[in-house]
Amino acid sequence: MTTERESTPQRRPGGRPRFYSRRKVCQPCVDKKELDYKDVDYLKKFLSERYMIEARRKSGMCAKCQRSLAKAVKKARHLALLPFSPSQKGALPVHYRPRS
Repeated sequence: MTTERESTPQRRPGGRPRFYSRRKVCQPCVDKKELDYKDVDYLKKFLSERYMIEARRKSGMCAKCQRSLAKAVKKARHLALLPFSPSQKGALPVHYRPRS
């Protein structure tokens, strides 16, 4: 009867060991850049291919920057600098072909 633990890594019930990913950093805070509704190219970095604002978990933004990003994107959409959806004219990528 031994009281020592085995040296193998702990496994989860699914059979795979846990994966700890590195925490993402808030890009606007690192760049010391203010999120502005007129800087459309910078705002597009934080939008999905369907022009939806990425979640904080995915983008790695802090809560303060995420709120200011949402305000800037909404203002840019209202002023027609960004599309609301990919179906709007000029919003689709060049290589897109609709199904026939």
